[in-house]
Amino acid sequence: MRRRDRRRAATGPGPSSAARGRRGQNHRGRPADLAALARRRRCRGLLEGVRAIGVSAQQHGLIGLDAGGVLVRPALLWNDPRSAGSAAALLDALGGPEPWVEAIGAVPGPTYTIAKLRWLAEFEPVSAQRIAEVLLPHDWLVSQLLGGARRRTTDRGDASGTGYWSPITGEYRQDLIKLAFGHELKVPDVLGPAEPAGHTPEGLLISAGTGENMAASLGLGLVPGDAVVSLGGNGTIFAVHDRAVVDPSGLVSSFADATGRHLPMVATLNAAQVLRSTAGMLGTDLEGLSELALQSSPGAYGMVFLPYLDGERTPKLPQAAGTLTGLRAESMGPQHVARAAVEGMLCNLAEALDVLRGNGVTVNRVFLLGTAGRLPAVQQIAPLVFGLPVVVPPRGDHAARGAARQAAWALAGTPEPPQWELPDVTLLAPDQEHDLAVGNAVRQQYAAMREQHHPETAASS
Repeated sequence: MRRRDRRRAATGPGPSSAARGRRGQNHRGRPADLAALARRRRCRGLLEGVRAIGVSAQQHGLIGLDAGGVLVRPALLWNDPRSAGSAAALLDALGGPEPWVEAIGAVPGPTYTIAKLRWLAEFEPVSAQRIAEVLLPHDWLVSQLLGGARRRTTDRGDASGTGYWSPITGEYRQDLIKLAFGHELKVPDVLGPAEPAGHTPEGLLISAGTGENMAASLGLGLVPGDAVVSLGGNGTIFAVHDRAVVDPSGLVSSFADATGRHLPMVATLNAAQVLRSTAGMLGTDLEGLSELALQSSPGAYGMVFLPYLDGERTPKLPQAAGTLTGLRAESMGPQHVARAAVEGMLCNLAEALDVLRGNGVTVNRVFLLGTAGRLPAVQQIAPLVFGLPVVVPPRGDHAARGAARQAAWALAGTPEPPQWELPDVTLLAPDQEHDLAVGNAVRQQYAAMREQHHPETAASS
């Protein structure tokens, strides 16, 4: 879900007050001058009646400023691959994954801001020496909307993805910044969920802002017991929880959310790409794959697809490849291959959900996001495999909706965010007896094959 920077404005407590947004970065990775853009829009009347603005932005980025607040180099974005080696070096520098989990509730990967700091220190030492202050994309956007305010702010949700702010203690870890970067840095103040960052020169309230997943959670109206399964090329699974999760295995990343709670997250390397690849192999597209899968039956006539096409993160199988097994004369039709691909993808995601449950996170229902989540086969099979009610929200920019809801919350000054109804929701619920039994059988078949081909995963099942 980390794809675009978004901005939304709110005039009051209702979702109809959301104004249109724009991307917050130009094609070279430099944040655009959104303060000037906001003024131009105001002059055109596009912000007429708007009283508050919220910002949601891609997480984990890095914007380095010198002591005078001047940008030192173009921003580093979350998906910059150059920091992969730096992330591995940071693990060794602190003594392995366990100390990191104890410090920040996660094992920092290449996307984390702290890994980018390490990369800068190693490969751009001249720039690194000039940098005195570090911001996330949403922090910088908020600052610009406030007219270049000298007081920099962030929120706990976005801060929890830096690798140097701990959702466990609620404090920055300057020792980790120094470990990565060689010297301490000025960091933004962490605002409370409904605490305004300030006002624009024109008098519009600016809320704290947050990261994209946290804003999506707020926009969807998630509460404890709700989990999100997002079907991008990779799988992103997170749930609302009342406390930070410290997972010794390092599979769970313990993020904070935008409401004062927490958002523990698990990721898989394989999700919708499994369906696209299988569709290509069968000479069809996603819709055609879905139609084929619905011509088969639960269990795909004994065929099992272990969907580790790019290795896998959850479970830890970095060198694995995909496996299609259980081939028999009666099962070697394209409809059964399609069904096995859908079931395999969903079983892998269900096991990732189990990792959250195993760490004390309650999951009562699942919100299914992504284009693949709208395929009829996925919607029919997901409640069986997950064994839970599945909510398919309407199409839309949920992170932007969350930013607008946060703006309305800051404007209202209430203890809890305003209640915004999510329209046109599809609810898919399994039958408590038959469907749950069928889904359990599919998962058992999948688990048996996984343990047979990857016995190292059996102990963690």
